[in-house]
Amino acid sequence: MGDAHRIGVVGLGVISRAYLDTLVGHRAVRVTAVADLDAARSAAVAAELPDARALTVEELLSSPDVDTVLNLTVPAAHAEIALGAIAHGKNVYGEKPLAATLADAQAVMEAAERAGVGVGCAPDTVLGTGVQTARAVLEAGSIGRPQFASAVMVTPGHERWHPHPDFYYTAGGGPLLDMGPYYLASLVQLLGPVRAVIGAVGRLRTERVIGSGPRAGERIPVEVDSHVSGVLEHAGGALTTITTSFDGVATTAAPIEVHGETGTLTVPDPNHFDGEVRLFELGGTQWRTLPPSAGYVDGARGLGLLDFLTADGRRAPRASGDLALHVLETMTALLRSSHEGRRIELTTSALPPDLVPLTAAERWSKPAADRTAAR
Repeated sequence: MGDAHRIGVVGLGVISRAYLDTLVGHRAVRVTAVADLDAARSAAVAAELPDARALTVEELLSSPDVDTVLNLTVPAAHAEIALGAIAHGKNVYGEKPLAATLADAQAVMEAAERAGVGVGCAPDTVLGTGVQTARAVLEAGSIGRPQFASAVMVTPGHERWHPHPDFYYTAGGGPLLDMGPYYLASLVQLLGPVRAVIGAVGRLRTERVIGSGPRAGERIPVEVDSHVSGVLEHAGGALTTITTSFDGVATTAAPIEVHGETGTLTVPDPNHFDGEVRLFELGGTQWRTLPPSAGYVDGARGLGLLDFLTADGRRAPRASGDLALHVLETMTALLRSSHEGRRIELTTSALPPDLVPLTAAERWSKPAADRTAAR
């Protein structure tokens, strides 16, 4: 990459620390600016970083010292920040979802194409050894032709641990738009793009109680559906049943199971980079845990941004805007389907990105000493 690629971070909430732990001190990038609506927070974070200045959001978006904007704002602000960065000729890599609405996400992708800049988007957990090993097993034919799959995410809600959980229950939030990207990005990796969906939704409560932090005990309104189920029709013919819920307590279901003609594969939690991949073959007597055979080893948040920056004409970014757009349309189509009571065909598609070869941590990450210093 030559000189270190200059990163400006907008949004310094809870998730920003995980990204900074990965990026600060990395040989390929340099965090040169940070911005947040809370100026005191920006100043405090900048003071911890060796090369960063605390700027306003507009100053960061227009700064000549920033090549790529890392957009870690709340979902409702994703499109505004992305479009602002693109307008200044900068690449954008953001947290999921790509935008709060499909129209906004399409506007981001169209603006980036006109400006000739790149767009990348989380999740990057699917590039770790968990999902990538499962994909390698599928591509090797170990379960024969995939027939159907299930994806399950059940939690009592993020308000139990997040000190400011409001955005999880407003436009752009909810269990599907918040957690669904991990599962849907994985399913596209494993089974290919989605061509049509059928959905159903529910809302157990109209308000939630914050469980930790300075606002503990405060009640917040629930403005979105808190339980979403559906069926995905993949372009290759496989069907996936998906459930994402903030209304349950726990589940024994595997996060993802893929059933083929000659075997069943369990895929670990796609919100994590690693985990056990297990295989049960037709005629067998027990599950086998498979060793990692693909993916970035010991992955961490920000890995997708590094992959995005090292993509070239021979390889497209794996955590791409195109994939994020398709995932977002899949999710919004599930919500539309539930309210309109009909099957909805999708207008976007995205090819599964290149499989990640098994890549040792030292090949993609910074030295351990630097990782420690960034904390």
